[in-house]
Formats: sequence, C-alpha cells, structure tokens
Amino acid sequence: MTKSPKYWNKAKKYLSKKDARMAQLIKNYQSPSETILTSREDVFFSLCKSIIGQQISVVAANSVFLRFKKKCGNKINAKKVSKLTFTQIKSCGLSRQKVLGIKSLAKQTIEKTFNPKLINKMTDEEAINYLSKLRQIGRWSAEMILLFTYNRSNIWPVQDIGLLRAISKNYKKKYLPPEKFVNLLKKRFSPYCSVATWYLWRSIDPEPIQY
Repeated sequence: MTKSPKYWNKAKKYLSKKDARMAQLIKNYQSPSETILTSREDVFFSLCKSIIGQQISVVAANSVFLRFKKKCGNKINAKKVSKLTFTQIKSCGLSRQKVLGIKSLAKQTIEKTFNPKLINKMTDEEAINYLSKLRQIGRWSAEMILLFTYNRSNIWPVQDIGLLRAISKNYKKKYLPPEKFVNLLKKRFSPYCSVATWYLWRSIDPEPIQY
C-alpha cells in the first residue's frame, strides 16, 4: 500500500466549504488512526479481486480470494493464473463465469490486448469504457478500479448501493435517494467526488473501505 493521494488534504478543505454535512463527516473521521484511501497499484490483482467479489458477501469473497491466492502460490499475476486449469480455479469456489473472466483477463494481459498502462492517459469515462470491455467487468467494477487502484479524484459510483444508502442516511432522503439529488451532490463535490464517496461510505461502515 502507498500513502494517500496528494489531493486528499486539499479535497477535505474544498468539500468542507462546499457542504456542511460533508464537513461534519470529515471532522468525525480525522483521527491519525483512520485509514484513508490508498492504492494497491496492481491492476491485475485488483481486477481478479473484483471478479471474485461480485454478487457474494465480503466474508465469502475474502474466503474465496484467499484460496485463489494460495492456488497462485501467493503471487497473483497473469503468468501464474494462465498456468492454472479451469478446474483448479473453479475449485477455489468460483462460478464458471468468474473463472472464464479471470482466465480471459490473464490471456489478454499476456497478449497485451489489455494494457493497463494506457489507462493513465485516459479520461475517467474513457477508462471506464476500456475496463468494461473486459469479461466480467462492468461499470461499477471499473469505477472501483479507478478509485482504489488508480486513485482518480472524481469518481462518483451511482450504481453503488453503499453510496446510495449513505446519501439517504446523511441527507435525510428516502432510499433510494432521488436521482436529481444524487446528481446535485456530484456537481457540488466535483472535482473530488472520490473523497466525498469515501467519507460517505465511512459513515455507514465500522471499518474503512479498501477495495
């Protein structure tokens, strides 16, 4: 893990001026012991974890991921994964579609038909579209990669149930919050929607989120 993004402190000041509720959240979670957004800096690792974690609980995902990591010899990379058979990966507790997604990712990474280095030169939307072309990776997964792996500053994942729940709770809105209000917050929090998202998540989760 690396240090938090360089924009973090500037973003906190900006958001605190823009929104009273956000200012309170930032104040609530500012102790030195608080874990803040960090980067894994390993796109292949993060994408595998994303695929494994889809549509299952956090506890189940962690259990499956640990088995997968062990199967890879504790080194998750494209070459290691490409050498594993379909059955070996599936035995970790993965569905057929997830195995195919991981195998496809390894193949594309080795063949360089997927090149994560290109993402640094893309806009957020271009990067989301590029990542979404991967098997088993949709918009939400792509946004999580941009937020947690690339530390993009302005990701506002409106498909995320946790974010919508947090907005409802903190702004006293019914669940689901109105789309118009969600878009209003996006405009208010830009260009630091990622930071606002992290604090909103933090307000409903006893542990800091690290994807």
